[in-house]
Amino acid sequence: MAEYINIKGQNIEVVASDPANPTLGQIWYNSTSNTLKGGAVSTAGTWATGGNLATSRYGVRGAGTQTAGLAFGGSTPPFTTATEEYNGSSWTAGGALATEKRRVAGAGTQTAALSFGGQSTPPPLYSNTTEEYNGSTWTAGGNMGTARYGLSGAGTQTTGLGFGGFTGPPTVTTTATEEYDGASWTAGGALNTGRAAMAGCGLQTAALAIGGNVPPGRAATEEYNGTSWTSVNSLNTGRSYLGGFGSQTAAAAAFGINPPTTDLSATEEYDGTSWTSNPVSGSTARNDIGSAGTSPVGIFFGGRATPSDTPQNATEEYTRSGAITTKTITAS
Repeated sequence: MAEYINIKGQNIEVVASDPANPTLGQIWYNSTSNTLKGGAVSTAGTWATGGNLATSRYGVRGAGTQTAGLAFGGSTPPFTTATEEYNGSSWTAGGALATEKRRVAGAGTQTAALSFGGQSTPPPLYSNTTEEYNGSTWTAGGNMGTARYGLSGAGTQTTGLGFGGFTGPPTVTTTATEEYDGASWTAGGALNTGRAAMAGCGLQTAALAIGGNVPPGRAATEEYNGTSWTSVNSLNTGRSYLGGFGSQTAAAAAFGINPPTTDLSATEEYDGTSWTSNPVSGSTARNDIGSAGTSPVGIFFGGRATPSDTPQNATEEYTRSGAITTKTITAS
């Protein structure tokens, strides 16, 4: 019989704890649990409980990854400037936003983030301001051309993308898209459907706009190529005020509300062509939620429960199907 070392070219390692990022085909023996384990491709997305936000809030937005996430703004109520940083297990306080806001858009990383647009107090209700985070403090960036809230974002601090949202008065949804170069915003191609309260993810030149509040558009998905938006296959469950993370070819969307009062915990995954419903949902149905992550892993946090509008502090971690995960090897 062929031995593992001859097949894979390595010995079976003995470790006290499982590796944080196993590779496909890696085998090890966990001396703490006395089990043989390996890295395998997951066949379904999985949920895990993360650490709670210190400040319960809805209308919160995020940036970064599952192990280096950022949450900022929102309504406790009232509106807040609170920023928190996530290390993969717990949240700690970061530098406060300059202005109390909710329903901003976010992009970038934990140490190089963008917050733009949003609702602010005192008025104006529709904001066009931008703030940049350096890992400790927020500073002013260039103003957007269209003041709005409930918009979505994608990209990085120096190649950001903002799209959709509510503008006014009177309050209407917008198709406006703007691109950020680290100093100023310029107009990009318009969304096909004007809407707000979407999820957004990806890059400035390869972004996704997911769901939203306009009845024909609650399940709509559009892809941006750096110039124009193209309508593609819709979500299986229409919703607004949802969260999402990932890339244009490997994204996840979850939570949200199916108006007027149905909070959701359902999860869907996008493969660049179509959305697939995951039979396993998040644990707490809610909407107006924050999210962050890069495929295949991300986090969803905060939000509110309808109809009470009770602000939430729960964090849930999601791993997409197809990720390399730890599996226990048994005789069967």
